[in-house]
Amino acid sequence: MDVLKGRAFKFGDGISTDHITPGRYFHLRNDLPKLAEHTLEDADPTFASRVRPGDFVVGGRNFGLGSSREHAPRVIRECGVSAVMAKSFARIFYRNSFNVGRPVLKCDAAGIEEGDELEVDLGVGVVRNLTKKTEISFAPIPEFMRRLLADGGLTDHIAKYGTFKL
Repeated sequence: MDVLKGRAFKFGDGISTDHITPGRYFHLRNDLPKLAEHTLEDADPTFASRVRPGDFVVGGRNFGLGSSREHAPRVIRECGVSAVMAKSFARIFYRNSFNVGRPVLKCDAAGIEEGDELEVDLGVGVVRNLTKKTEISFAPIPEFMRRLLADGGLTDHIAKYGTFKL
């Protein structure tokens, strides 16, 4: 899981948890696959039908702001998105993402365009834009966090080890 590959889906600044999981679908919160069909539909109505496993969500500033809906990173994971990258994140979204097994990468992704093919090395801390032949650096994900991600997130990690084992 240290190297991820996929296409970029580009979003702007201020993507909220309500953009990610619109509140009008609250009744679907116990049916994650059904809820995931509406992922990011208020920002891009075609996202859920076009995203493929391994793809990336690329945002701007303050990605995941708003309420602390844990379903927001869960539906992103359910859609098969391998990681979210943005210039900055709301703290609760950042933490919830790792807790559900999705890496989030704080980096300036302004040069990435919709559809660019990307390769991300979590351990080295580099996003390679294979389309444009450019690279963007980010703080590498520490090994213990990569293990948590590989285990599927915090709950799965604790189930595997019976505790939070670093």
